[in-house]
Amino acid sequence: MAKKATNGHHYQADDIQVLEGLEPVRKRPGMYIGSTGVEGLHHLVWEIFDNGRDEAMGGFADHIEVAFLPENRVRVVDNGRGIPVDVHKKTKVSALETVMTTLHAGGKFGGDGYAKATGGLHGVGASVVNALSSYMKVEVHKDGGYYVQEYNKGKKKANVKKVGKTDFSGTIVTFDADPEIFQEIKYNWKETTSHLRQQAYLVRGMWITVIDARECKEEKTLMRVAGDNGTTYLTNLGIDIPSESYYFEGGLVSLVKFYNRGLKPVHKNVFYVEKEIDGVFVEIAVQYADDISARDFAFANNTYNAEGGMHVTGFRTALTRKLNDYARKNNFLKDADENLTADDVREGITAVISVKLKEIQFEGQTKGKLGSVEARGAVEKVFGEGFLNFLEEHPDDARSIINKVILAFRARKAAKAAKDSVLRKGALEGVTLPGKLADCQTSKKDEAELFVVEGDSAGGSAKMGRDRRTQAILPLWGKILNSEKSRLDKVVTARGVRELIIAIGTAVGDTFDISKLRYGKIIIATDADVDGAHIRTLLLTLFYRYLKPVVEAGNVFIAMPPLYKIKKGKEVTYVYSEEDKIKVLGKDAVALEEAVLTDESVTEENEQTEEDLNEEGEEIETTKTKKQKISIQRYKGLGEMNPEELWETTMNPLSRVLKKVTINDAQDANRAFDVLMGVDVMSRKLFIQANAKKATIDV
Repeated sequence: MAKKATNGHHYQADDIQVLEGLEPVRKRPGMYIGSTGVEGLHHLVWEIFDNGRDEAMGGFADHIEVAFLPENRVRVVDNGRGIPVDVHKKTKVSALETVMTTLHAGGKFGGDGYAKATGGLHGVGASVVNALSSYMKVEVHKDGGYYVQEYNKGKKKANVKKVGKTDFSGTIVTFDADPEIFQEIKYNWKETTSHLRQQAYLVRGMWITVIDARECKEEKTLMRVAGDNGTTYLTNLGIDIPSESYYFEGGLVSLVKFYNRGLKPVHKNVFYVEKEIDGVFVEIAVQYADDISARDFAFANNTYNAEGGMHVTGFRTALTRKLNDYARKNNFLKDADENLTADDVREGITAVISVKLKEIQFEGQTKGKLGSVEARGAVEKVFGEGFLNFLEEHPDDARSIINKVILAFRARKAAKAAKDSVLRKGALEGVTLPGKLADCQTSKKDEAELFVVEGDSAGGSAKMGRDRRTQAILPLWGKILNSEKSRLDKVVTARGVRELIIAIGTAVGDTFDISKLRYGKIIIATDADVDGAHIRTLLLTLFYRYLKPVVEAGNVFIAMPPLYKIKKGKEVTYVYSEEDKIKVLGKDAVALEEAVLTDESVTEENEQTEEDLNEEGEEIETTKTKKQKISIQRYKGLGEMNPEELWETTMNPLSRVLKKVTINDAQDANRAFDVLMGVDVMSRKLFIQANAKKATIDV
């Protein structure tokens, strides 16, 4: 029998907290938008934009405008039907108020409001944004009437009011993200335009305009005017406001070509199929490129699914099966035991998989993964039939694709043999650890840290200055292999790479197992010069291409050693940026800049007040000038630091600065590694020419 509580607290009905209206959203915002960081902030914009986009998907709108206004206010306009404003039978208030202030209320649960597929599922988008905004205003132009309602933190300020007549049709939503909720309110122009450009590809015939008017200081510099199609625009009076517009007739084919820019296509024609089956509309475009990376992008009701889902599973299953059938039928695979794997057929592929369903299931409100089971079968059937017909009707393209995947197949077999010879079963334990590795004493992964340092000099200082119980040191010998240009068989045998893979313990390729990771933090510590930056980039390329789950789990960090050591008398200060150096130096900045250039020290004259005695023996205050020597040392390599300095500035968990490596946008990350580390020299040259002025080079 369980013991009765004796602490005096009785668990009663009064202890049950009931959150009404939109209070649950403000209480637990992460459940609805993923986080209260930069991703969650942008999620507010996507939620409101998606409502206008759904109007366009249904054929009710053809233009959406997203505008960033002064003081980080956001406004989204669509020229759709306008949110209904008549009284809702169940809630007894305006449908607009119901939609904006009630969770799970919207036109996407059936009925005739949305006859086609929509991106929204839970009906929480607009109301969640309202709950997390310190202020929101919704303007509805509908059936000749102009209606307005305003809100504070999800609660209405007044009832919906008709304020006039209008010839426009659509909805205008303006909101201020609540600073009490979000860590920082700063919208990223590049992230916004990248996301909205992608949406324009996905909905043919839809215009999207993005405007950045945050620098307009006076309200009179902004005025709203009606465009030819009735959509509202921001117009400036003498001020240049950045803006971009997107409109693509090619749809997914254009999107695939956009993703493959800078890469050499393996075949000329882009495969494309669209068909509706069993209530699921499937649209897929595919093209292979001369590359070893795979790029497949999945969308459900035009919402990007970063984690894939059922539609991706169906696509990969059909792709593997049909290419195996075609290869065997045409004698590319002669051994009955030989089969192309999913990795073989995906090497170099760029695919966009888009499905649209009326009843859709996402895993989580952020819609990162599609859970609708029916999407798998529909994609598998539509793509399988269409792709097989494509191979039969385009023999030259088919031959190029098969040759590409057969090359990947043979490389995989060679890589497996090489990998097995290097990473045998049990080879990651005990005495097989690299000889250069100075391992730590703890066996607890959460405590253990691996510092990957540049050269024996830095390695020596790090080994002497470290905490031996929790910190391991692995010195590298120069620059490692560029894994962007190399297959797995070369990667696992390359000097430096092999030792690193063995040290972290996860293996690589098809035997990768993140549960065997030996260190909770893998810290890249390279010199603050061009060579150090190159080595750091090579290491990040290796992690992104072959050890990505380690990055996604948040286990990879970059050490930020100080740039300068400033010594004033006996006082020592380490600074990590040029800005911090100026702050520390203050009025002596100019003199000390000269000292840095000449590698000398300067003196600082400080007036100090001291007590002294006059002729009568009385105490008086006198001011004397005392010279204080100031020196500044510029660090360019970790090897220049003695063990004590290295520990204090770079390794001590209480005082060091680390940057966590994350993948905020996999598409942009893929593109960056393709351009900067890939085989296309011209794309890299153009990138360097376009961005050279932004670079800060310390020579």
